[in-house]
Amino acid sequence: MRASETLPLTVQAPPERATGRQRAWLKRLNKFKWLLLMTLPGVLYLFVNNYIPMYGVILAFKNYTYTKGIWGSDWAGWKNFEFLFISPDAYTITRNTVLYNLAFIILNLIMALLTALLINEIRQKKIARFYQSTFLLPHIISMVVVSYLVYSFLNMESGMLNRVLSGWFGIEPISWYSEAGYWPYILVIVNAWKHVGYLAIIYFAAVLGINREFYEAAAIDGATKWRQMTRITIPLITPVIITMTLLSFSGILRSDFGLFYQVPMNTGALTPTTNTIDTFVYRALLNQGDIGMSSAAGLYQSVVCLVLVVAVNAAVRRINKQDALF
Repeated sequence: MRASETLPLTVQAPPERATGRQRAWLKRLNKFKWLLLMTLPGVLYLFVNNYIPMYGVILAFKNYTYTKGIWGSDWAGWKNFEFLFISPDAYTITRNTVLYNLAFIILNLIMALLTALLINEIRQKKIARFYQSTFLLPHIISMVVVSYLVYSFLNMESGMLNRVLSGWFGIEPISWYSEAGYWPYILVIVNAWKHVGYLAIIYFAAVLGINREFYEAAAIDGATKWRQMTRITIPLITPVIITMTLLSFSGILRSDFGLFYQVPMNTGALTPTTNTIDTFVYRALLNQGDIGMSSAAGLYQSVVCLVLVVAVNAAVRRINKQDALF
């Protein structure tokens, strides 16, 4: 009798545990319902703009024609990918894209960290907020506007830079838009001017989250500002730095189209140093009108970037599991 009485209790235990888990999940859902509701517009935007259009990936494997449409067009296999690798410019555009992005990642990281640390040293809140707004302003300016600002500096006849060089140093005006050798430095400077402020605000927010007692204890022990920065600030915001760096690596084969196409004014003489995968695909699309080739290039960039993010994240996970993004 005792065995038969205990049997139903054993059978009924799993549903009770499942019900308990469901109640706990519903309780957490009810607790954070307003926060989840606030994320709904962002989730919808991401779904509509990033996930629904993914069915268009099929264009990378089709010989698309407007009359037949996406599904009616003939299959092309891997031929759309060949124009990237067989093209004589394949090495140049890949080299430019990767090296520029590496320079952007390294330089912007260093400058953003220094900017955030300097803002953190400002004790007057109004002045600190003024600098935050000033540094963030270039990030929200359209690249079209930036291209004309750069042109106002580099124009050979009336550019501010040529006026300074000729007026103060007696140097002959330089035709910046016909000399390709200067543009690797110009593009790096323009990119840093536009994006460093945004990254600095993110790192500054991470610095504000550090408990001030750490700095007070370090100051009592005689630690200098350099020691406080290297032993307290940098280690504690390392997860944020790793996250932002991983996100930057996710676009290492993508380039800012406006930076490489609009800022150089699409000048043919600058193509060897300003041509990237994105600008190459755009010019090929204008000349050939082949949507399948551009889709293949976009898919190739996405797959390679995904592999790089996973690889870098795996390397970070091996060093410190807590700092990994996933």
